[in-house]
Amino acid sequence: MVVAILAGWWSLPFWLAALFMLQFFRDPARQAPADPRAVLAPADGRIVAVGKARDPFLERDATKVSVFMNVFNVHSNRSPVDGTVKQAWYRAGSFVNADLDKASLENERNALWLRTRSGQDVTCVQVAGLVARRILCYVAAGAELARGQRFGFIRFGSRVDLYLPLDAELKAALGDKVAAGETIIALLAGHD
Repeated sequence: MVVAILAGWWSLPFWLAALFMLQFFRDPARQAPADPRAVLAPADGRIVAVGKARDPFLERDATKVSVFMNVFNVHSNRSPVDGTVKQAWYRAGSFVNADLDKASLENERNALWLRTRSGQDVTCVQVAGLVARRILCYVAAGAELARGQRFGFIRFGSRVDLYLPLDAELKAALGDKVAAGETIIALLAGHD
């Protein structure tokens, strides 16, 4: 009787939903590269924007790199640099497709201002997407983060924007697939 209930054809949608949830909430261990100048991908996904932009949180010109996460990517977010969280901001907003550039300014988002030991400022912004309705951030101002350390999670498709100093040497390009805490996005000038 139990086997018939668990294996009946009608139960297939429930089993598929359970498998999808298990794969979505996975969070594999990652090994961060040793280079202290490395800026790592803060999320798994595809790079959808690279270029000069205005950092809306630190009010400065910066190089912006955006990583789009679809529903099949790991959604755990990791610190791109070794540094101190100087400030955190939360802004409510809409839920347009996170693959669009306007999502950076219109969607719900949570930003962290990270300062490296050498004084470089990096802004890391979690952006909710069309389906995502929950941004989780586990750190606040004063927290010390190591490159690749988990700091948050965004549920069901979203993006993470990085605002880097203009003198950062980009290593990733538009369309690249990246892995959080492992893929080097850029190298910061100076030494930590």
